[in-house]
Amino acid sequence: MNVARAVRLTFTAGAVESDTHVNLSAVRTDGEHLWIAGDETATVERLTCDDPGNPTEYREHVSFPLADVIDLPGEADEEVDVEGISRNGPFLWVVGSHSAKRRKIKSHHSDAKAAKRLASVSAEPSRRVLARIALFDDVPAERTPEGARSAGLGRGGLFELLADDEHLAPFLRIPGKDNGLDVEGIVVHGEPGEERAYLGLRGPVLRGWAVVLLLEPREDDGELELRKLNGHRYAKVFLDLDGLGIRDMCVHGDDLLVLAGPSMDLDGPVRVYRWPGAATLDAADVVHRAELHRVLELPHGEGDDHAEGIALLPSGELLVVYDSPAPHRLEESGAVLADVVPL
Repeated sequence: MNVARAVRLTFTAGAVESDTHVNLSAVRTDGEHLWIAGDETATVERLTCDDPGNPTEYREHVSFPLADVIDLPGEADEEVDVEGISRNGPFLWVVGSHSAKRRKIKSHHSDAKAAKRLASVSAEPSRRVLARIALFDDVPAERTPEGARSAGLGRGGLFELLADDEHLAPFLRIPGKDNGLDVEGIVVHGEPGEERAYLGLRGPVLRGWAVVLLLEPREDDGELELRKLNGHRYAKVFLDLDGLGIRDMCVHGDDLLVLAGPSMDLDGPVRVYRWPGAATLDAADVVHRAELHRVLELPHGEGDDHAEGIALLPSGELLVVYDSPAPHRLEESGAVLADVVPL
C-alpha cells in the first residue's frame, strides 16, 4: 500500500491539552470542512482547509460540545467516546461506542492492585449516544431557522434495543476491549426522511464474523424513533472480514468502504474492504451475510498508529486518521499528520 501524501491537522491549544489530537476516533469530509472526533471528550471538532480539492492542511479548529444541542445520557463533561461521524443532508450524525470499560493496569501497580483493577468494569452509560445534529452555517444547532432539529435516540441508546438479541445481548456488559459491544462506525445515507443508518461494530466478532446494524431513525418531537425495517426496529448483516472488527465506514458511490482491524487491544492487521451496493440496499433485500472485496492494507505500528477513521476526499482518495499516532506524525505542538491513500 502506497501513501500518496500526508495532510496536516492543526488543533487549538485546548484540544492539545485534552489530548484530542492523539485520540482521533472518527472523521468525515464535508466540502471545505473536516468533522472529526476524539474518543475521550463529549465534543465534535470542525477543521477547515483552503483547497477542498487538494487539501494539504486543515486548521481553524472549532470545538462544539454535544450537550449544547442534545440531551446526553451522562453529564455534559462525561466522555461520550464518539467513534463514528456521518454527514447526510442538513445533519451531522454521531455515535458513541456504547461500550463498557475495564480499568487499565499501569507499570507501577502492585500485583494485587493490578488484579483488583482487572476485576473492575464500569458500564459507561455516557457512551450510549446515537444522535443527529442539525447544522446551520456549518455550526451545530438545537434547531435551524428552516426547522431542522437535533435529536438523540434516548438515554439507553442501543442497549434496550439489543437486550434480547440472540447474538449481541450476551456481549452488552462485556468491555469493548474484551470483544464486548463496541460501536465504531456510522454511515447515514438516503434522502432526509428516508435515510438509513449503518452502524459498524468493532465487537463482538462472532467466530470471525463482524456485525453491521441497519436502522431507520426518524425524528419525533426532539427524539429519534426507529421505523420498522422488515417488521423489526433493526436488521443485522454479518461481514467476513477475516476475523477483524469494524473500525469505520464511509460511502463510495453505491458501495460502502469498511475499515477493519482487531476487535481487541492488538496491533494490526488493518485493511479496507469494499461492500458492493450496500449504500443502496433495499430493505427487502437485506441479507444476513454480505460478500466483500479486500481493497488495501493500511500501515500500523507497534503500540501506535492505529487507523481509526476513513473519509473520502473529492479527489477520490481516502483520508486516514490514527489514534495513538507515531512520533513522526507529531510535527509540532497541535499538529498531527493524517495519510492520503489512493483507492
